[in-house]
Amino acid sequence: MSGINRRTFMGLGAVAVAGAAAPAAAKTAEERHPISPDYVGVLVDTTLCIGCRKCEEACNRRNRLPRTVDSFSDREVLRNFRRPSEDAFTVVNQFPGSPSPDQAALPMTFAKVQCMHCLIPSCVSACIVGALTKAADGAVVYNSTICLGCRYCMIACPFEIPAYQYHTPLTPRVRKCEMCTGTTPAGGADPACAAACPTEALVFGKRADLLEIAHQRLEQRPDRYEQHVYGEHEVGGTGWLYLTGRPVQQLGLPELPERAPALRTEAIQHGIFKYGILPVALYGGLAALMWRNRERKDGEHEDAAPSPENPQQGGAQ
Repeated sequence: MSGINRRTFMGLGAVAVAGAAAPAAAKTAEERHPISPDYVGVLVDTTLCIGCRKCEEACNRRNRLPRTVDSFSDREVLRNFRRPSEDAFTVVNQFPGSPSPDQAALPMTFAKVQCMHCLIPSCVSACIVGALTKAADGAVVYNSTICLGCRYCMIACPFEIPAYQYHTPLTPRVRKCEMCTGTTPAGGADPACAAACPTEALVFGKRADLLEIAHQRLEQRPDRYEQHVYGEHEVGGTGWLYLTGRPVQQLGLPELPERAPALRTEAIQHGIFKYGILPVALYGGLAALMWRNRERKDGEHEDAAPSPENPQQGGAQ
């Protein structure tokens, strides 16, 4: 056989495989996603929420969102279940039934929903250009200037929060709560919703401190609360934490695993590139294709060549 023989070809393939499979060791999940003690968050106590919608109004003003047709004092909108949108970063929903066992006289429960600012955000992991990032204070923030509009973040979010400006085709953006990061000149102010809450159903502070407050309330009032802080462990932990007097599923909060989805998808990605699976598969496929073509050509040449016993074999009949 002329050209590359089988042994040489396989040797070159082995070199390619070895080179593809020798990157530096990938970082651990903890190294890729360090949890800072300075992360902030908000503790939401649904047993204290009265459905006044002051948080919605404050969010609208602080973020300069379009004014709504209905007044924020109109509580009729609470009759319909709502989700955050590109024009409303937070909404309050009402659910029939008392907020907790010790509030049986109250007919309704109210629960606010917004971006949860995950400690290990799936949206950040899914963004291929880094338009979504985790800020130093733990807020998940967005840079519209580099966003491609792929909307992978919308697919990745386990809480289905990011919204897209479909009605602005020239300059569409992904929109969501950013915990009021960068909306005040001085910075470090409470999120507008927490600052406006008249019943202190929303408490802003360092996440570690909020967890202490939450567990103190659970210990002091077991008759009022479900013995669970929603967001402490869900999907790796979230910046927004919930205390409820009813199962969270009854308040529109999804039941989610403790492991962050980003860790699973990143483990697959890092495994592929760490061990060179993609290059190996590519080189292996090319090698198999080239070898098959070479064998086929050699076979055709052998069939066409006349043999000593039959000089006419392979010639014209």
